[in-house]
Amino acid sequence: MLTLVDRIIGGLEKKNKIITPEEKKSIAIHEAGHATTSWLLQYAHPLVKVTIVPRGRSLGAAWYLPEERSITTKEQILDDMCSALGGRAAEEITFGKISTGALSDLEKVTKQAYAMVSVYGLNDKIGNISFYDPQGNNQFTKPYSDVTARVIDEEVSKMIEEQYVRAKKILSDNKDQLEALAQKLLDHEVIFKEDLVEIFGKRPWDKEEVFVAKEVDISVPENETEESKSDAEAKTESPNGELPENELEESTEEKSADETISESEKKDEKPSGETSE
Repeated sequence: MLTLVDRIIGGLEKKNKIITPEEKKSIAIHEAGHATTSWLLQYAHPLVKVTIVPRGRSLGAAWYLPEERSITTKEQILDDMCSALGGRAAEEITFGKISTGALSDLEKVTKQAYAMVSVYGLNDKIGNISFYDPQGNNQFTKPYSDVTARVIDEEVSKMIEEQYVRAKKILSDNKDQLEALAQKLLDHEVIFKEDLVEIFGKRPWDKEEVFVAKEVDISVPENETEESKSDAEAKTESPNGELPENELEESTEEKSADETISESEKKDEKPSGETSE
């Protein structure tokens, strides 16, 4: 199933693409950086799969399972940005240099940072102001001054750099696990959530489904049991085969009434041998 998803989202696997061992190691470190930071951040999306198999325009990819959110907090966006910058941060920590492999990551965090500052009002310096234009009338002009534009650019750059430094700090503190994860990627090319649990342990923020069994009292109240028992005894025969006393009385009354009716009918009848005068 995941192979089908990879093909739909990432494109066909490029088995004939030539990648040098140095490039392959750099890709593995990059993807391991994404996986490590997302695993160690509370609000980052849960990881599903990491691969260094080239597909489409991508040389590697990390698949996540986004949580369903109706609204997003500032902390959640910052954790997402930090996770996206984890790939480049891992390259710098491991090799002491960076590459062009983080293009899509930089595009993503830049859009997120500008949205936080100029649209959602999540920046302290700009304040609770939104320059969002749903009509698209401000494509060529900005609804703010040049001074405000300069402040927005500065705050965006500051925000991104803070998350980059944060990602490097996380990866530096967990460098051994980062290298172990990258080596596992080099050996197998594809790793899953279970591999990260083996290296890092379970995430303390993951929600676990807990099923609680409840005891249901289906016993009948004592008074109802006694009433049902008495009714059952009244409808059943006695052990010696005789009818219960109340039914015996009813039967005797019915019998006496039948005898009275039969005697009266006999008096009205005439003997068959007599004729009327």
